Amino acid sequence: MILDRYFKGLNTPLIQIIFLGLICLCCPGMFNALSGLGAGGSMSSNVGLTDAANGALYGCFAIVGFFAGSVTNTLGVNATLTLGSIGYAIYSSAFWVYDRKQVSGFVVAAGAILGCLAAVFWSAQGAIMMSYPEEKDKGKFVAIFWALFNCGGILGSLIALCLNLQNSTGGVSTGTYTAFVVIMLIGVIFSLVLAKPAHVVRRDGSHVAVAKSAHWTVELKNTLLVWKEWRMLALIPAFLASNWFYAYQFRINSIYFDPSTRALNDLMYWGLQVVGSMMIGMLLDYQGLQRRTRGLVALGILFLLLNAIWAGGFAFQLTFDADFKHPVHWDNGSRFGGPFVLFILYGFSDSVYQTYLYWLMGAMSNDPALLARYAGFYKAMQSAGAAAAFGIDASSIRLRWECLICWILVFISFPLIFLVANKVTETNVASPLETMTDGDLSNENISSSIETDEKKL
Repeated sequence: MILDRYFKGLNTPLIQIIFLGLICLCCPGMFNALSGLGAGGSMSSNVGLTDAANGALYGCFAIVGFFAGSVTNTLGVNATLTLGSIGYAIYSSAFWVYDRKQVSGFVVAAGAILGCLAAVFWSAQGAIMMSYPEEKDKGKFVAIFWALFNCGGILGSLIALCLNLQNSTGGVSTGTYTAFVVIMLIGVIFSLVLAKPAHVVRRDGSHVAVAKSAHWTVELKNTLLVWKEWRMLALIPAFLASNWFYAYQFRINSIYFDPSTRALNDLMYWGLQVVGSMMIGMLLDYQGLQRRTRGLVALGILFLLLNAIWAGGFAFQLTFDADFKHPVHWDNGSRFGGPFVLFILYGFSDSVYQTYLYWLMGAMSNDPALLARYAGFYKAMQSAGAAAAFGIDASSIRLRWECLICWILVFISFPLIFLVANKVTETNVASPLETMTDGDLSNENISSSIETDEKKL
């Protein structure tokens, strides 16, 4: 009886979002730390291999991502999270094997495997994060998740920093990869203790909406219907931009800084992500303004902030290129300070941008099945952009043009985001008598949350 009460106390949306954050801390969070070290933590001369692996990863991610929502709705969020978390451990293991045996084929194959598994992982993650909270708490829940998720990057960077303080060889130590794999396996175990959606209960006693599994043909049809949703189509440039810049930013870290300084930069990059997500999350949930007004105010702040940061980044990039041969250590104040601040501001801008996009999608619907498809579409487009970006990064293009492409993508996304944010309503809890407008899937089959409320009555 006491145990039942204890476990029921853990089955609240907030606690489950925290568990979800811990899973992502251990798996994609540590993956981010590894990526942020540049060249997968190896010698900067191995950028080509890492780009090939990431190209395979994001290419597979983009293809599977379009159908990931249907897979998630069929298998359930618990199973897909576990499968996806295993993929991250395989990927880090491949770099450990390469570090010991120089087996490059395994690294590329692991990238492709992770791309397929991560697609369903992030679809399940998006469905949970956007459907579990009440509407007034969606910004806060996204911020809490994003903060915990990026603590993985902080932890991984701290491990890399401690294990490579005296390292001047150009790549991180073997122990770094071992630590990353162990932590990712812990994340796999965490995924097994996440409560099933049917057991999650809000503070007022209501159950969260549960996505009902449909026949695969129905799921496929519903996946294709996302392409008729004008708001999702308008957000495609933003989705592409949201991961496009990683290839460029992490390349800069691997070229311009030495291994220990790369780890320090990585640590602060993910640390500023935590700060950014919490700040934008509080603004997006501020109850003193209407939801649409909050969205538009936050969008205006993002526009000014991101363009200022990328303008500074482009100015910095004009001072060197990929043939830079004198990596900077943190004790070189004149050459370290400005680039260090710029790099960590890149992390800050990433978190506020992606937190805003998740909030915006969450403001479009409360239906977990639909949100799983939205999340899959988002991550598919995001990964298509990342695959293209890593392909460009692997070419001989000058870094200044790579930087400019990142900036232009971010810039052109804002007018289209505005069109969507301007249509945000105060609530998605629709009346059963309301009818659905053409091309608007936000209340598809009437939100599951209404069905739950009717059962309570």
